[in-house]
Amino acid sequence: MTEFGAIVGIVQVVFWLLAGGVSFYFSIGNARVWTSISVGFFLIFLSQLYLLEPSWADYTQLQAVDYIIGTVAIMVMTHGFQEYYVFSRTLDIGGSKLAVYLGTLGVICVSSAFIFINPEPTYTVLRNIKMIENATWVFLAVINIDLIRKIYIQIRDSVISKGFVAFGIVFFFIFLWKGSELYLQVFCWDSDWHIFATNNSIADTFDLYSGRIAFSMMINQAAAMLSALSVGGTFIYLYRLLR
Repeated sequence: MTEFGAIVGIVQVVFWLLAGGVSFYFSIGNARVWTSISVGFFLIFLSQLYLLEPSWADYTQLQAVDYIIGTVAIMVMTHGFQEYYVFSRTLDIGGSKLAVYLGTLGVICVSSAFIFINPEPTYTVLRNIKMIENATWVFLAVINIDLIRKIYIQIRDSVISKGFVAFGIVFFFIFLWKGSELYLQVFCWDSDWHIFATNNSIADTFDLYSGRIAFSMMINQAAAMLSALSVGGTFIYLYRLLR
């Protein structure tokens, strides 16, 4: 990991922790409607913890679980924005906070058990799981931007309407962050594949397209930092607004 990449990782962890913590404050101290959103943001923080200690990646089963947690995070978050959209139209929200917590924990536990009862993931298996995570993030980021647009239309006269505009910006940066990484993976231009191909004498096109690869990596690192900064700023704004 480069020095800049390490800095990006630390910034991500700090601001995702901030987002998760403040979001949980909303969940505990405010309405049920914030619960799924808060759980999703907190799971993102958990999925970014490995950036603090890259050697954790040597434990392939834990790395696979980490990717699964990242996938569950965006799914739970999307469910939360869907709930908020319904709430903004009907002022009605079903279920309980405990059901959200236990349901999310159950999905993670079952998925983790699936990893541990099967053979230890190889490099290619891990890469496939990571690609699934990125594809899920890219697709649901677009869905969330549209949901946030619809929510804003419903609550544009509310004091928190600007907070949802900020959420839209957050997911735009997330789309660039995850989308650029997925782009590199699809064409086997990501650094992990390049190392694997080099070690196994597999021909690749890394040198042939070095310019666009470098540009995509720059977008990936910049968008990763901006997504973390913007989500942290969004929750600070909402915290000050709703306290």
